[in-house]
Amino acid sequence: MIDILFDIIGMSGTILVVGAFIMLQLEKINPKSLAYNLINLSGAVLLLISLCYNFNLASFVIELFWISASVIGLVKYYTKSKQTIAVE
Repeated sequence: MIDILFDIIGMSGTILVVGAFIMLQLEKINPKSLAYNLINLSGAVLLLISLCYNFNLASFVIELFWISASVIGLVKYYTKSKQTIAVE
């Protein structure tokens, strides 16, 4: 039963990350948007959780990079938002 739970968590993460990429390619989402970065971050975290049960070093490392890239995108988004508010 626990195997199924972690598979569902991992597949949910995969759907989020791949879905965000597909929406990006279809120009339905902006790569600098809050939504895009949150979807990627959420997906990567879910995949990382699933990897804690079914560990794979290569996948674990790429998810750490994916989380880092998403966090960088979020920081840039909030930094830009604060600068826009300060200018107004």
